[in-house]
Amino acid sequence: MIELTSSVDDRYLTDEHRMLRAMVREFAENEIVPIAQEIDEQARFPWENVAKMAELGLFGVPWPEEYGGAGMDTLASTLVSEELAKFCPSHSITVGANITLAASPIYEFGTEEQKQKYLTKLARGEVLGAFGLTEPDAGSDAQGTKTRAEEKDDHWVLNGSKIFITNGGVGEIFVVTAVTGELPDGSKEISSFILTKPTRDLEEAKAVGVGHAGDLDYTPGFRHGKKEDKLGWRASDTTELVFEDSVVPMENMLGQRGHGFKNFMRTLDGGRVSMAAHLLGIAEGALEQTIKFTRERMQFNTRICDFQAIRFELADWWTRIEAAKHLVYHAAMLRQAGELHSKEAAMAKLYCSELAAWATTKAVQFHGAYGYTTEYPVERLMRDAKIGEIGEGTSEIQRIVIARHLLGPEQSPVEEGAR
Repeated sequence: MIELTSSVDDRYLTDEHRMLRAMVREFAENEIVPIAQEIDEQARFPWENVAKMAELGLFGVPWPEEYGGAGMDTLASTLVSEELAKFCPSHSITVGANITLAASPIYEFGTEEQKQKYLTKLARGEVLGAFGLTEPDAGSDAQGTKTRAEEKDDHWVLNGSKIFITNGGVGEIFVVTAVTGELPDGSKEISSFILTKPTRDLEEAKAVGVGHAGDLDYTPGFRHGKKEDKLGWRASDTTELVFEDSVVPMENMLGQRGHGFKNFMRTLDGGRVSMAAHLLGIAEGALEQTIKFTRERMQFNTRICDFQAIRFELADWWTRIEAAKHLVYHAAMLRQAGELHSKEAAMAKLYCSELAAWATTKAVQFHGAYGYTTEYPVERLMRDAKIGEIGEGTSEIQRIVIARHLLGPEQSPVEEGAR
């Protein structure tokens, strides 16, 4: 498949970044492309490739070597998400969620003991992790969390549930949020905890040698629930989590009590950068597929790509991709530098989500009737793109965040929930 070139790379990427991206692309072409259609149709989690990605070190790209990582940076992990998504967004989100949503809060807010115990396993790809935030009545309104944690002597007891959790069934290490009390202003005090459970796919994990750690102390009363049957991301695991008198040791609180809301908003900023890269990759993958098709497809004794109308559309498409790269890479570099980047993350995620939806729709149209069949991957990319306008904060929430930076805060319930 054609590989797009970009002058943006010269502005942001080092030789190490380029080598990493080339390695990921080679892996994707050799190991993902042959099975992508099959695992989508079967909604089958790709354990065999998870093991290979762990061997390549993709789950630990941005983490220090002392925690099992590769010691690279945020932009490097962003490139991994982008490159994988060109070929199979399900692979990309499996890695991205593990890095930015499960491992990231442990790295940023965890104790040294928590990092050694949990982050190292996530970074090495020994097990997968997830982030439990969304609930049936708490989506965009994250303050609506109802899962509660009650302090009992030397432990906490959690009751409630989470939904739409990426890696929820296959994962073993989880960062979850729960209400631990009430603040003086009457709002909920939300804290974060680290919980563990065995993977749902125990036999598959044992067969490939990753995904299960027998030395983890699993949390009593914590289990995965229903697995979702989805429009897209079908080879990614999305599952309900259930807490029924789950006993959590005191030392498994992540960060300070009552800092859960503030901390998970910081986690979501990183998640939005990763998601933006994921969606950028989908748009690029759709363009690469479309260029290949329009060069080969003949109509009226002319290659489709030689019609001026098609060329204009492709030019617009590439221009939008180049603009998106600037947004994504800039946000990644701000995060790596420890600078504020909520606005930049929201802008990148908003722009890339709408770009991916537009680009994949165009790709199907350019392929004509072929694009509507499973013979070509563009229909799968189109289905995979839609979640980008919903997950990690809807497009509407991103616009709220951006507008707040432009105009100042508007004190409304939805505005408070977006913080």
